[in-house]
Amino acid sequence: MFSRTLTEKSMNNYLEQIDLLKATLRECDAVVIGAGAGLSTAAGFTYDGERFRRYFSDFEQKYGFHDMYSGGFYPFPTEEERWAYWSRHIWINRYMDAPKPIYHDLLRLVKDKDYFIITTNVDHQFQKAGFDKKRLFYTQGDYGLFQCSNPCCQETYDNEKAVQQMLMAQGYIIGVDNSLIVPEGITLKMEIPPALIPHCGNCGGAVTMNLRCDETFVEDEGWHLAAERYENFLRTRAGQRIVFLELGVGYNTPIIIKYPFWQMTARNLKATYVCINQGKAVCPKEIEKQSICIDMDIGNIMKKR
Repeated sequence: MFSRTLTEKSMNNYLEQIDLLKATLRECDAVVIGAGAGLSTAAGFTYDGERFRRYFSDFEQKYGFHDMYSGGFYPFPTEEERWAYWSRHIWINRYMDAPKPIYHDLLRLVKDKDYFIITTNVDHQFQKAGFDKKRLFYTQGDYGLFQCSNPCCQETYDNEKAVQQMLMAQGYIIGVDNSLIVPEGITLKMEIPPALIPHCGNCGGAVTMNLRCDETFVEDEGWHLAAERYENFLRTRAGQRIVFLELGVGYNTPIIIKYPFWQMTARNLKATYVCINQGKAVCPKEIEKQSICIDMDIGNIMKKR
């Protein structure tokens, strides 16, 4: 449908594009937000550097990996060690608040609009920031859910209590703001007791995170209800002045957000496609006149709103 030619629309006119975005949001009938990993990165959910070392320096020293992504694929020798790693990973990327207030800023921007959100992020930060959960579709899962590894059924399980127990078994204290505190004089353990290894509530087998990594991903009832609400939102707003606001979406899974946003914009001459993505703010030539592309940090855009 689209040519291979992509257009960069904002090299030196950031303020002009931001003003155009403000006006478009004021005048639109509905907003569909498509959020990718770049949004959470801008909010401070980095997987390497100081944040990684703060929580995983012991794992880095012992196993030699230098970021959380690599740690997620590391072949730990025991389940006790694997779940010690994953309990920290889940907690800081799901239950702790984002270091920067971008999600709250975004809510203030659209809270009075007719909106819906589709996201490939699994950190649950939209709901934590106060977005209506019935206007959210987490397509790729949720760090806060376990599922059977097999899977034996299409069910998921809340994991907050289980993860808390794993963390406390390693020596952590959990603060009132869900921060992880290491008591003075305590050396953290890098394994959990065998009794805390989680198991499927249905078959008793091994569990894993509810993340779309392969064909074993569980699409539970909540997932299907969210998908239906998203489809209904798009269907009932067809032909309206819709802003398809794409935030931090790359090309790992463009068929979920980016390509559909392009296609829906092309089919609706009243629609506007907005791409905010530092280094990747482009649009197809065919919808250039309906597009606003801003090559800038998302957090800085929120400050200028």
